[in-house]
Amino acid sequence: MPSAYKGTPEEVLALSTFIKLTRSVNALLGQTNPMLQREFGLTESQLAVLEAVYHLGPLCQGELGQKILRSGSNVTTVVDNLERNGLVRRQRDAHDRRMQIVHLTNQGRTVIAAALPGHVGRITSLISVLSCEEQQELGRICKKLGTARAR
Repeated sequence: MPSAYKGTPEEVLALSTFIKLTRSVNALLGQTNPMLQREFGLTESQLAVLEAVYHLGPLCQGELGQKILRSGSNVTTVVDNLERNGLVRRQRDAHDRRMQIVHLTNQGRTVIAAALPGHVGRITSLISVLSCEEQQELGRICKKLGTARAR
């Protein structure tokens, strides 16, 4: 459903594009997140934290927030829940006690190693409606949009 907004042609186009982008992301998440929750009891943010630490190694919470594009308070809540479930542990940095480094536990490593292949498979299947060239172009456009500075 297009927007009924009656602005300038540039505003109408921008809003329409934003709505399409948001709806497509929500549709994809609506098809991946329930499976993740049902199969592994994980939220999208929890998977993102586990995946980042799995592939990059232990990270401080600030770095995690930057990697997964979440606020510091959100990362704290996500890590609290992962720690409560035994999937990660925090350790104070030896050189800067203000920083807490997030490590995977053995259980966390097992869960992410089991969850990731199926999750990637679902994403691959959903994205396959686009050709390889379209996927590359969409990636380029999304990167441009995501790294643009507000004017």
